[in-house]
Amino acid sequence: MDRNKKNRKGVMYSTNPNFEFEYENEEMDTLANNQQNLRVCIDKHRAGKIAVIIKDFIGTTDDLKALGKILKVKCGVGGSAKNGEIIIQGDLRDKVMDILAKEGYNYKRVGG
Repeated sequence: MDRNKKNRKGVMYSTNPNFEFEYENEEMDTLANNQQNLRVCIDKHRAGKIAVIIKDFIGTTDDLKALGKILKVKCGVGGSAKNGEIIIQGDLRDKVMDILAKEGYNYKRVGG
């Protein structure tokens, strides 16, 4: 793992001789599909377009991107997967929830 000064989190200097820096981007192990509790919501503020956002994914960036790719391919749209969120372009929340159910994920519909 790359542990350089740019990834240090919140502390610039410490006089504590036993101090250890916390680093950003330390990834957790990916939970099993049936243990994930994802939130599926709609965002209408992305440049005036509608997007579906899947939040609260717990796991590695690679697994997040893999799930994002599955959703994008099966929905036939674009999107992105970063910072623990998957963004799917378009008003496809019901279709996304069907795909998550078939993949074995626990999810909750949030908002309207």
